Amino acid sequence: MPVCARQYLRKMRGGAQAHLIEAGDGRAYVVKFSNNPQHRRILVNETIASVLLGYLRLSQPETAVVELSPAFLAQNPDVFIQLGTRRVPVPPGRHFGSCYPGDPNRVAVYDFLPDALLDRVANRNEFLGILVFDKWVANADGRQSIFFRARIKEWSAAAGVHALEKGFLAQMVDHGYVFDGPNWEFRDSPLQGLYCRPLVYEKVRGWEDFEPWLSQVRGFPAEVLDDALKRIPPEWVEGDEEALEQLLERLLERRKRAPDLVRGCRAGRLDPFPNWK
Repeated sequence: MPVCARQYLRKMRGGAQAHLIEAGDGRAYVVKFSNNPQHRRILVNETIASVLLGYLRLSQPETAVVELSPAFLAQNPDVFIQLGTRRVPVPPGRHFGSCYPGDPNRVAVYDFLPDALLDRVANRNEFLGILVFDKWVANADGRQSIFFRARIKEWSAAAGVHALEKGFLAQMVDHGYVFDGPNWEFRDSPLQGLYCRPLVYEKVRGWEDFEPWLSQVRGFPAEVLDDALKRIPPEWVEGDEEALEQLLERLLERRKRAPDLVRGCRAGRLDPFPNWK
């Protein structure tokens, strides 16, 4: 069920021109609109990615379909798309929302941590899992993540952590450019999908470091994709039904290539895995 937009909070950075909006469930969502400058297909990509990451048990924000009513838009004139000098109105209806991790007035979220703190992120190993994912889905963007400080047990399955222990956690965000964004293609390159900080790959010694995610992708069940399709509002796919079906068929065909796609990272100008011998 969609959640209904209740209060406009602020604009967010990024090419999709998302807005932070509080919904009727009391939570804040980073909302990408159906007429965002990157294309309507971006919302489809985000929805599919969220279901795939859920199966792989990789940390990500909860997602929701956010309903913007005509009354909400009339009361919030700051909700619009900027194209050059033009203000383009956002249409009422259903849009894609990514949940902010807590109260935006109390929880600080960072898209960068210095290496000294990055090395202490409780779920840092998930950067290896998300690399497997990004290679499989041909994420044309560099890996994006956010960091925030919270009780680790409430957000992560990390072993040996006291219930009250606090630390930095990472969530993997911004999946609009999986499948090469609006192009719905699988274009592979060595640098594609890598996180910009080499530190997260320093401990890689071999294939076992990419488990269990590598095995999960290679045996990924088709019914999970069926579940993803059911979560996409029909108006986001109108006219693209056949193209989407073909895209997902090709995605399943790529499952067995996952190890080769990860290995391909080492063919770039710099090997991201200096300790993998």
